[in-house]
Formats: sequence, C-alpha cells, structure tokens
Amino acid sequence: MLVQINLKQIILILLVLLISSIASAEEIFLSLKKNKVNVRYGPSFDSPIKFVYKKINLPIKQIDKKENWRRITDLKNNSGWIHSSQLKAINSIISLNDKILFNKPTIFSKPIVNIKKGRVLFVQKCNNNWCKIKTDKFKGWIKNTNIWGKINKSFE
Repeated sequence: MLVQINLKQIILILLVLLISSIASAEEIFLSLKKNKVNVRYGPSFDSPIKFVYKKINLPIKQIDKKENWRRITDLKNNSGWIHSSQLKAINSIISLNDKILFNKPTIFSKPIVNIKKGRVLFVQKCNNNWCKIKTDKFKGWIKNTNIWGKINKSFE
C-alpha cells in the first residue's frame, strides 16, 4: 500500500513537470531576411520548393528546428522549412485589424495615421498594452491587441 502511494505521487509529480514544461515553451517568431525566400517540403536543399515568400521582414513562427533549418508557419497556416541563413530576429508583427497609430501610448494622444489590417510593422519596444512601432513612413504607438508576432530577445 505504501509503495502504491509513492508510485502514484511520483507519477503525479512527473506529469505536473511535463505539463509545466510544455506550458512554458516559448513561441519563437522570426522574420524573413530577404525579399525572396524559398520554403521547402523538408529540411534540405535537396528537398523540393513548396512555395516562395516575396515579402522581406514578414514575421513567421518557428515550430521546429533541425540543424540549420527551421520549420515555420505563417499567419495563414502555411508551413514548411527555411534555412536559418534566410531568417533574422527583427521584431516585426502583423496587425490583424485596422489600428490607429498614436503619438504617445494613450488613446488620448494625437492620432498620427490609420494602420490597415495585414500591414507589417517593426516593433521598437513594448510596455503594458502598447508597442512603439515603425512603418516605412511613420513612428508611433499602437495597442498590442490583435497582432500576430512577438518580440524576441535573440535568434537561436
């Protein structure tokens, strides 16, 4: 009886550790380094090209890695393998709905411009519910809700 309780406790502890390690696994977002990036079916230059991205700085999510290759998925759930030389850790995001770019991180600040849904934005920093972003022509603050992407500290 004592052995069964200890075995149950050990299994419970292992299960809790497993679940906590899965829950704490951090999502890794990267960006495309070039204007033309091949996405392949497998992690090899011998693997056929599945499709080609033609948008520099497009944020993508890393879902796996094998040596110098990263398995990625994008906002539309397209997935495949990209060589790490084609990726960078710049902090870019995509707006999932129209947003207003403000001069300061408050809705009472002066609005600068309307940011359209699907636009790639460069994140300079974030605090609380706001991110300071940069577009081709403008700099300012947006609310950090309804965005796809994340700020990374480093590229693995």
